[in-house]
Amino acid sequence: MGTLKLKRIYDPPEDGDGLRILVDRLWPRGVSREGAALDRWDKAVAPSKELRQWFGHQPDRFTAFAEAYRLELAASPEAAAFARFCAAQPDSQAITLLYAARDPRCNHAVVLQAWLGEAMKAAAR
Repeated sequence: MGTLKLKRIYDPPEDGDGLRILVDRLWPRGVSREGAALDRWDKAVAPSKELRQWFGHQPDRFTAFAEAYRLELAASPEAAAFARFCAAQPDSQAITLLYAARDPRCNHAVVLQAWLGEAMKAAAR
């Protein structure tokens, strides 16, 4: 299983990024498609509009948000397919999940990275 990384989409692409996947439902402001250097955009693995709006990047809601988001991921056929896709990548292939949120510790990509790591191990069995 390759390395799962997190990175803001506003940070410049680097050689070590490997497969660059945007995991936000909305396209980030001020980023061109060329500048993003994306390999994929998987909107379906982002939190639902309702959950995202309720969370509003408020740190005091992060624990409840993470629990609800993990439930959404567990129930999503698209998230399961995304985990299988990631698990099928060569071990040498890094996967960088790109997000637009400002807070590097309190955002959906942190939750997705943890869930995806578990789901990829399960998919590889």
